Amino acid sequence: MTGADALRDKRVLLVEDQFIIALALERELKRSGCIVTGPVGRLQPALDLATNEAFDFAVLDVNLSGEKVFPVAEMLEKRGIGFILATGYGEGGLPPGRQWPVVSKPYDPKAVLALIVAALA
Repeated sequence: MTGADALRDKRVLLVEDQFIIALALERELKRSGCIVTGPVGRLQPALDLATNEAFDFAVLDVNLSGEKVFPVAEMLEKRGIGFILATGYGEGGLPPGRQWPVVSKPYDPKAVLALIVAALA
């Protein structure tokens, strides 16, 4: 199965408050055949979606206008939905004891796609 085949029709939640970053990743996800929800740039709407909607994967910006996305990550984890945290702070910006997958900003959207493919394999 190729990377494009692996992502076809996968539902991805995109949580990102920086428009340019969100637009670039959304474009790459859609080109790969994903069904994208978002981008969502605020914590509460992202948490509502993570709680109530079905997703195969999520990409979560750690800092949403000063609010941490960790409640969304916890909800996705509880539901068994994979995700990647995107941050400019590296793994040092995670809550103590958490071993969540992290991609450092700035990132190449194609590299994020490769991480998603690997996680879904």
